[in-house]
Amino acid sequence: MTAEEQFVREIEAMGAARAAAVRTEEIPFSADFRAACVQNACGYYNRCWTCPPDAGEIDALIARVRSFRHAIVYQTISTLEDSYDIEGMHAASLTHNRLTQQIQTKWCDRTEKSMVLGAGACGVCETCTKPEGLPCRFPDRAITSLEACGVDVSSLARVCALPYINGQNTVTYFGMLLY
Repeated sequence: MTAEEQFVREIEAMGAARAAAVRTEEIPFSADFRAACVQNACGYYNRCWTCPPDAGEIDALIARVRSFRHAIVYQTISTLEDSYDIEGMHAASLTHNRLTQQIQTKWCDRTEKSMVLGAGACGVCETCTKPEGLPCRFPDRAITSLEACGVDVSSLARVCALPYINGQNTVTYFGMLLY
């Protein structure tokens, strides 16, 4: 079994619905996703240390992602009551963020050069210190999102043969381990 296959199995055993290996040169990027951040589509622009504008320049973030050779893309899938189930989406996001933090703890300690990207705002702390003007409590554990780094997640899902949409009344979140 290759290291990639082992990582995929371990991440699925930790709670990911699916995971797949990809070479970083295959990861699709688009600055348009960063533009959505600037438009504050999710409500975290300038409210979280790992979100724009504090996440860093888009070109530098893309270069950082590309500095790794391998990646494991993973997804979590949660059932919603209906397409307007905001509470269900929030709960699913928290579940995904917990998995992302577990992956970060496990692999960033195991692999000297690794990085984890999540979905949406960091989520390490219950509330970010950014709005208060205080420094990040855990800069070594803070998690930047795929979108803040310019990753085109729907195209990435196709590259990895992972479904982007998983049925009516579901929400799917993606994350990535880079090493």
